[in-house]
Amino acid sequence: MNLNNSSKYLSRIDYVDEYYMTDFVEEVEGQDIFEILENYLIEKKLADYVYNIDDLIELRGNGYHTKRTEINKFKKNYPGFTTELLDPAIHTGEIIELFNRWVINRMKYMPKVELDAFLDGINYERFAIKRILKYYQEMGLFGMVLRIDGKVMGFTVGERTNDTTATILIEKTEFDILGSAQFIFREFCKLLKAHYGSLYINAGDDMGFENLKKVKLSYRPAKLLPKYSIYQKN
Repeated sequence: MNLNNSSKYLSRIDYVDEYYMTDFVEEVEGQDIFEILENYLIEKKLADYVYNIDDLIELRGNGYHTKRTEINKFKKNYPGFTTELLDPAIHTGEIIELFNRWVINRMKYMPKVELDAFLDGINYERFAIKRILKYYQEMGLFGMVLRIDGKVMGFTVGERTNDTTATILIEKTEFDILGSAQFIFREFCKLLKAHYGSLYINAGDDMGFENLKKVKLSYRPAKLLPKYSIYQKN
């Protein structure tokens, strides 16, 4: 990390699972943990939302009634929808166009108190999407595109995290097409289960946005998974 950053203060290890922190402490049992970590700072970050994949596919019970209703309305209002596996050679241009439209529309309705944080992160997200599409095959990613009347109106990308879990890295749908987000999320979970045999879905954190937190909680996570970042003091 230090060799690839202009300053040691920029070097860090992100997305460290709590399991590894616990495992590390067990490995150094009998030694002075404070002495070992005296040159490092460990910061607890936002938790990831982890779901049972069958819950997201079946959407059973009163707790998911609204989700089922939104999906059914989408299918009724947009009968011309189709889905297809993401292929960067085919979809890159339309995905970038969709993302740019999403940013413009999202800013119209975003609370002013969240706008600065949103703008700080959006350029990184755009850069990340371009890198995802450029190195899609090399990173072994798996994605899906939603078309409505032939036009790309949604996309999502995920990957296999381990033997039991798949992670959804990003999902975007046309801002004003109600039910499209719920629809693509459910359909992609079906694909991830079929493709990887996953039992769980990690949908990432809520980025500190209250609206995103409400959405992710509404899907009734099986657990919230803490993660950490490790920095150097000097």
